[in-house]
Amino acid sequence: MRHFCVIIFKHKSNNLNQEFTADQIRQSHAKVKSGADFPSYIKDLRQLGVMFYETYVSDGHTDYFGEDNFKTTSPAKYDAVMVSKECHKEQFKKDLLAHQRGKTSYPAFCSDCAKSGIAKWAVSLSAMTCTYFDSAGNEVVVEEIPAAD
Repeated sequence: MRHFCVIIFKHKSNNLNQEFTADQIRQSHAKVKSGADFPSYIKDLRQLGVMFYETYVSDGHTDYFGEDNFKTTSPAKYDAVMVSKECHKEQFKKDLLAHQRGKTSYPAFCSDCAKSGIAKWAVSLSAMTCTYFDSAGNEVVVEEIPAAD
């Protein structure tokens, strides 16, 4: 009788302790000047061990998640803003495209999101997707994140 042994190796990032800090993330985010810098930012986050995050338009805080249920939260980035209850999907798509082309700053993009009814976005670093949600929790836009150069 033969016995087989299967060994499974869990992928680890270069971050040996797998726990990242809000300050490390802030330092990576400081390099972002527009949506055009987003792919490089995602690459930095992956190297830190971030697997998923959600950013809330209401005040700009973000919840970051890593392996083994690790979570850290960044503080609010600005005073609370009112997010429209009505979703304006087509306007949001135009604002998103402008931001990705480097035509708007991050604060301007967040303001545009609030006006268009975008309450948060969720980024999966394993699937390399960014999903935008309205105030009711409905998916509005799902996009693939391009690889950084």
